[in-house]
Order: sequence, then C-alpha cells, then structure tokens
Amino acid sequence: MIEKVVTKCNLQDWCKVKDDLNYWLSKTPQERVAAVEHLRRRYYGNSARLQRTVRVVERS
Repeated sequence: MIEKVVTKCNLQDWCKVKDDLNYWLSKTPQERVAAVEHLRRRYYGNSARLQRTVRVVERS
C-alpha cells in the first residue's frame, strides 16, 4: 500500500514543486503513462482495466 504523506510548506517555497515538475517534464509521455499504470496496478491490483460505473439518470 502507498503511504500517505502530507507536507506543509510556505507558498514562497516552490523548489520541491519545481523539481517534481521538471522531473516529470523530462520524461516522455510513454514513461509518464507507464508510471501512472504502475501506481494504478499497485492500488487496484493486476486487473486489466478499471471498473466501469454506469448510472442512468432520468431527466424530467
């Protein structure tokens, strides 16, 4: 399970945010999607797809 982490910082302190942004911008779109897929599999398991939720709403 992924550990939840909360970080408190000043609005003036953007160094970490900029570092994270620059890291992900340096990756190719394929590497970014692979990272999201890795996190999805860790959270939801090795299912091939996310579960679909369908809800029918009657309009008046």
